[in-house]
Amino acid sequence: MGVEETIGVTQTAPIPKQRGEQLLDHAVRYVEERHWDVFAGAWLEPGDGRELCSCGAEDCVVPGAHAMVKDWAAQATGSAVQVRRLWGRQPEASILLPTGRTFDALDVPDAAGFLALARLERMQRTLGPVALTPDHRMLFFVLPGAGAKVPDLVRKLGWSPATIDLVARGEGEYVAAPPTRFGGRGAVQWARRPTPANRWLPDAEELIDALAYACGREAASERSRRTS
Repeated sequence: MGVEETIGVTQTAPIPKQRGEQLLDHAVRYVEERHWDVFAGAWLEPGDGRELCSCGAEDCVVPGAHAMVKDWAAQATGSAVQVRRLWGRQPEASILLPTGRTFDALDVPDAAGFLALARLERMQRTLGPVALTPDHRMLFFVLPGAGAKVPDLVRKLGWSPATIDLVARGEGEYVAAPPTRFGGRGAVQWARRPTPANRWLPDAEELIDALAYACGREAASERSRRTS
């Protein structure tokens, strides 16, 4: 499965196995085709009849899908040669993308994300790649700098940033890229795949109204469920 392919998020799709050559191929494509920096993270190891995170923590929150060292930012690279060296050392390492460099990510619950995605497509807004994670989050890739302005943009739309689940991931953070797996929960997938057509990313302002509205609705629904 390459960068130019999409896993249908509305259909049951097989979870990609993390073969070394497959992960390496994806990592190289992200560097060469998208000019994204990448770095190698944790991986999954068999143990006690299940897959455990290489970090050794039995209660790891994102097994096989997080950084293994504190200075991960220094290890992130845009060199295909270096990528091949990194995955040559650990072929099953997860693929992690630092945010705040070539892109930021607007991180929302997947229910809100699907609603916003449908609205944005109907409005024919410019969209970048959109990833779907196994822990029910959706990541909208936007231009860097979103983290600094999203709270004010949300307030201007009449929402309180503290009451809606909309997080801008920027400098000093990272996201897991397809086909990285979160333990036995499944793999990160593309809800909207990277293509030549969406190489130019939107600014956060172009998406924030639909995302804030969808997150507001999701927050209201969650409050209603808790009180019913």
